[in-house]
Amino acid sequence: MITTEQKTGLALVTGAASGLGFELSLLLAKDGYDLVLADVDAEKLQQAKLEIAALYASDIQLIIKDLSKCNVAQQIYEALDGKAIDVLINNAGFGIYGSFNDTDWEREAAMLNLHVLTTTHLTKLVLNGMVARNRGKILNMSSLAAFQPGPLMSLYYASKAYILSFSEAIANELKGTGVSVTCLCPGQTNTCFQEVVANGASVSDNKINFNIACPKQVAKYGYEAMQKGKVVAIPGNINKFLSKLPRFLSRKTATAVIRKIQEKNRVCKT
Repeated sequence: MITTEQKTGLALVTGAASGLGFELSLLLAKDGYDLVLADVDAEKLQQAKLEIAALYASDIQLIIKDLSKCNVAQQIYEALDGKAIDVLINNAGFGIYGSFNDTDWEREAAMLNLHVLTTTHLTKLVLNGMVARNRGKILNMSSLAAFQPGPLMSLYYASKAYILSFSEAIANELKGTGVSVTCLCPGQTNTCFQEVVANGASVSDNKINFNIACPKQVAKYGYEAMQKGKVVAIPGNINKFLSKLPRFLSRKTATAVIRKIQEKNRVCKT
């Protein structure tokens, strides 16, 4: 076990059981943060705790909650029992593939509640304490999807655009307070996200897979950007280029290109 002589603070990470949430939690523990890890998957979250605790001397609290449910942000905040949060990472999220007229509304409502309401409410609940203490860092997980419309994943793209716009706006409002807000916008990353979107298909099943990032590298990039107080963090030169395409193509053309990519990549296993 790697120990730290002095604790850095307390960090709250949602969607911490796997993928980028888990990798970000490892980086926080390495830097001496105690952790509050929230996720709906109790088994994976417990395993994540064991793996982190085997490496670092962080105190780790687990909160098993479905973050797509109404008012769950308030429940998580109350579970903190008055503890001051120094770092908030709103990482939890998922995607839905299909034409809007065919997809399941209950699943879509859960996704919107998670990406928009839970992210916003949890940020609001934690932010007042950060401003009062003149310190704090927030990392919101958006996506390269935030920069253009996304046919066949319309609500996912729209919700990620919301997270980006919201993060940039409050980052501006918080100038001079000692609190920073960073929005991480990765492209395709080798996590379980693809399996959720495409009913079990993995990233390796994608027909367009030249630009798939390692979750450890994406997490490290986002973590360092957060520590520096960078507002928008886009890992990878290809992704930075793609984020600017809507400036040079008509929105109609950019939207058509995204649809072609979705049709090739989101082919579900049978």
